Amino acid sequence: MASKLIGAQLYTLREYLKTPADMAKTFSRLSEMGFGIVQVSGLGPIDATELKKMLDDNGLACVVTHRSMDQIHNTQEMLEYHQTLGCPYTALGAFHSDSREDWKSFITEFSRLGKTLAAAGLRLGYHNHSHELAPFGDDPAKINPQENPLHLMLAEADPSIWFEIDTYWIAHGGGDPAAWIEACTGRIPVVHVKDMTITPEREQKMCEIGSGNLNWPRILDACKKAGVEYYLIERDAGDVDAFESLKISLEYLKSTGLE
Repeated sequence: MASKLIGAQLYTLREYLKTPADMAKTFSRLSEMGFGIVQVSGLGPIDATELKKMLDDNGLACVVTHRSMDQIHNTQEMLEYHQTLGCPYTALGAFHSDSREDWKSFITEFSRLGKTLAAAGLRLGYHNHSHELAPFGDDPAKINPQENPLHLMLAEADPSIWFEIDTYWIAHGGGDPAAWIEACTGRIPVVHVKDMTITPEREQKMCEIGSGNLNWPRILDACKKAGVEYYLIERDAGDVDAFESLKISLEYLKSTGLE
């Protein structure tokens, strides 16, 4: 039975999604593996209507997308695209700046866009990497771990803005994934589940869920308490074939009781 709770972040399979023909083959494989939902990200050019039909034909539903700021600014096109896909959530992949002032300006504009989209039924979110945990300021004697972009966003972004917490990148930034998920309670409908391991040379790298060092019982418990609706498996790069990686992670998550 296809899971409607655990999905595949399609960016994981971006090398297999460059043309509509590639997409048809990839969607078929995902369906056979037991996936019922996906995040649309990393695809080559395709019309939304054609994409929707292709997903439907393979028993897949798009529950969230990643879009650029240029795309998000075109609110009418955003709404039409997501209405065609039947998709309720979208997120920005990242914003970069070392400046608190830049972040505050970004949050103001992002909140404005979020309120506009939410009024029409589309929820706008933010996906973290690790740089959002870098503290503001350059005085090493006055580092405050509470003063960073992600804390600022959580405190100041409009309530309509949700947070697509990425477990790997939180850990990469020295944070506690479960604690951040809990901090976003009520504002985290989608989570990116991704594991981390370490090499003998002390290099962090992504791996299949359940194969690394993240505390999954703790993380999954936090997700349930925080109100997570969808668990999207993502692995940007790694040592295992991308399809096999998704399969291993899906089987692990199902073994914990998620379906």
